[in-house]
Amino acid sequence: MLKKLTILLLIIGFTSTVNAQIKTPQPSPASKLEQVVGLTDITLEYSRPAMRGRTIFGDLVPYGKIWRTGANANTKITFSNNVTIDGKELKKGTYAIFTIPNETSWDVIFYNDATNWGAPKELDESKVSAKTTVDVHSIPFNVESFTIDINDISNNGATLNIIWGKTYVSVPFEVPTDMAVLKNIEKIMAGPSAGDYFQAATYYHTEGKDLKQALAWMQKATKGDNPPYWYLRRMSLIQADLGDKAGAIATAKKSLAGAEKEGNEDYIKMNKESIAKWQNQ
Repeated sequence: MLKKLTILLLIIGFTSTVNAQIKTPQPSPASKLEQVVGLTDITLEYSRPAMRGRTIFGDLVPYGKIWRTGANANTKITFSNNVTIDGKELKKGTYAIFTIPNETSWDVIFYNDATNWGAPKELDESKVSAKTTVDVHSIPFNVESFTIDINDISNNGATLNIIWGKTYVSVPFEVPTDMAVLKNIEKIMAGPSAGDYFQAATYYHTEGKDLKQALAWMQKATKGDNPPYWYLRRMSLIQADLGDKAGAIATAKKSLAGAEKEGNEDYIKMNKESIAKWQNQ
């Protein structure tokens, strides 16, 4: 009897393993859309249920109630930059898209908790990052599979479109392309920053390239009042490697003073050791 029971359990286990390996199509397949609008990367992840002869809005999806806006896990949208929806700034990040469909209008909600499975029974208003109300439009044919897309793309915005059955809603949003481009133009046209000169000089120094050029860049990086002590530290090392010990000591003393003011013990120690070394050479 025990032997028969063992064999039966092995057969059941084998059958379960085989069944677990069988893959079948999902009734609401997953979809992922990636779109660049201006200089903003947008990723949309959602599942796509089908009509299958059903009446959708006002029946399968009741009016006046929170809908997950799709099927399965939350529909999620990710913005790489801050965007503007209905005059409200939405910070860059990932949001669940919840909707409250009605016959003539929908509320569209961007919710900063995208970890739920489905829609919450009640919205936590502290998690509503943006909300807008848009009109419902009727289209003259049925869209069988639930669809969200990004369309009407320009440098400064686009629309998030939700379509299913004969119902279509559209949510306009704006992206900060103009501001980003103007800032970039300003920066480039103004020439390299102190940080750019410092990085270039550091690379030349560590890689043993043209030290005279590295020093010229460091002189530009440290121009002005109160240059960072770590900039001065690098400049003193370049001066020393060029054989200018007096210049290196003078620069190291400025770096030491800055490090002492900020309480950076590492730079205090390094500068003191270098000054003592160069004074004895």
